[in-house]
Amino acid sequence: MTTIQMQGQTHSGPSTWQRLRTSRNFIALWFMLPAAAFLILFLAYPLFLGVWMSFTDARIGRAGIFVGLENYEWLWGDSIFWLSVFNTILYTTVASAIKFAVGLYLALLLNRHMPFKAIIRAAVLVPFIVPTVLSAIAFWWIYDAQFSIISWSLIKLGVIHENINFLGDDNWARASVIFANIWRGVPFVAITLLAGLQTVSPSLYEAATLDGATAWQRFRYITYPLLTPIIAVVMTFSVLFTFTDFQLIWALTRGGPVNATHLMATLSYQRGILSGRLGEGAAIATAMIPFLLAAIAISWFGMQRRKWQQGTDND
Repeated sequence: MTTIQMQGQTHSGPSTWQRLRTSRNFIALWFMLPAAAFLILFLAYPLFLGVWMSFTDARIGRAGIFVGLENYEWLWGDSIFWLSVFNTILYTTVASAIKFAVGLYLALLLNRHMPFKAIIRAAVLVPFIVPTVLSAIAFWWIYDAQFSIISWSLIKLGVIHENINFLGDDNWARASVIFANIWRGVPFVAITLLAGLQTVSPSLYEAATLDGATAWQRFRYITYPLLTPIIAVVMTFSVLFTFTDFQLIWALTRGGPVNATHLMATLSYQRGILSGRLGEGAAIATAMIPFLLAAIAISWFGMQRRKWQQGTDND
């Protein structure tokens, strides 16, 4: 009986380690480890280091000591910080809304049959692939107080009588940087939504047309519902990119005039790097996290309400 039991144990099957080695999930884990290590090293570690630094009085050349919420208490009473919060929300909301509207219109337009469609699609991408600093320099000349092509054209048309100081006036400066961001961001939204439109079956539109549906009804009941998941993803990235925008603002205005275009990202750089107060700069950057998490959460729950791609009905 002992020999039979031993033989049964010997041939009972592969060990746990052997099953793990042949498991697809275990192999997938090994393939994911390099990417996970990269994310931890270059994303997670700097994030947690920045959060920790926001609780210290660290300065350039000095490690600093733990001061608790002192940096956040200072920011709570800082009018410039709250101005940067207002500017950031205004900048993100207006630019993202217009980028979505214009991008969706361009996507619908480019999805139609038209001559030279491939060339037009390539041309639409130009603002997005041009380096940000190069775009900022171009807009800097376009908005120049003396040589602005916009002011020159309006004067020739008799609309205005003197040059507009685009980057010297608070409201004009805000509008100018928002327009520059829209110009750069529309191609990303348009091309991504166009890719989503390519997946919609033409037979759906044909059936709706035979049933007497108007162009608006086809968009409302076919295009928009099927495009909703892609819209959620695209707008999430658009909001994140806009909210954390730094290069365009810094190259155009440096946050001026009189902090009128300072975003939270540019103010964090100014306080943390240029002024040397790393703890305060890290606190400003950390204060951006709740806004970013809120944008991601809205997109996530919005996508969860759409279950059609999983073969179920909407909630």
